[in-house]
Amino acid sequence: MDSYATAAQVYVAGLVFARVGAMVMLMPGIGDDSVPPRIRLSFALLMALLLTPLVQNTVGGVPTSVGGLWGQVIHEILIGLMIGSVLKLFFTAMSTAGEVISMQTTLSFAQTTNPSMGQSSTAVATFLSMLGLTLIMATDLHHLFIGAIVKSYDLFPFSRAVPVNDAATLAVRTVADSFSLGVQLAAPVIVFSLVFNLAVGLVGRVMPAFQIFFVASPLSVILGLSLLALSLGGIAMVWTDRYRDLLLIFN
Repeated sequence: MDSYATAAQVYVAGLVFARVGAMVMLMPGIGDDSVPPRIRLSFALLMALLLTPLVQNTVGGVPTSVGGLWGQVIHEILIGLMIGSVLKLFFTAMSTAGEVISMQTTLSFAQTTNPSMGQSSTAVATFLSMLGLTLIMATDLHHLFIGAIVKSYDLFPFSRAVPVNDAATLAVRTVADSFSLGVQLAAPVIVFSLVFNLAVGLVGRVMPAFQIFFVASPLSVILGLSLLALSLGGIAMVWTDRYRDLLLIFN
């Protein structure tokens, strides 16, 4: 083994792979369930091999005990999970917007498999999730993912303890911001639904014998989806800017 790599080099590479692997498993796009695990592991291994020479001078000596070794590995995994989880949680803003739009346009019953979430969701939520993933790749935001992996060794060096309290606060704030952004993205359809339902209710009171359900349901779907189509450009720009701001925190 010494003819290929020393014990210290193998130790550093293992620590780097632990952090990078945890981040890659949760990153949007690369970490989706639709991506085969071998591809994700291969990407994480390649990144670890590239980063090991850059950070090997910041790592201390190899621990002399098994407990110290596992402590360092768990430390790196926790940091990787923390960063990857924040990036994954904010990505759910598009799914939240899709779910809200589906409820407002009576399309909640149209369920389909969401490749990015690994579970069933409404067709509109799946479409917006795929739109968000496409925007990440089209606007080169995935380059900031790689930058976040590299920069994490400056923000959270090997010798620094895992900031558990800060990580919990950041996770809670990310979930709140993600839900808030999802509702904001769906705001045009929410306003339309409110006005439309008030108008339908008024018509129903004025004309009790009129079969309002058979008229209102198709109109709600057609007008709601038309409004969604008109607002897609604004949704894409707002979400991309907010996600870029989040990624810049780790770069």
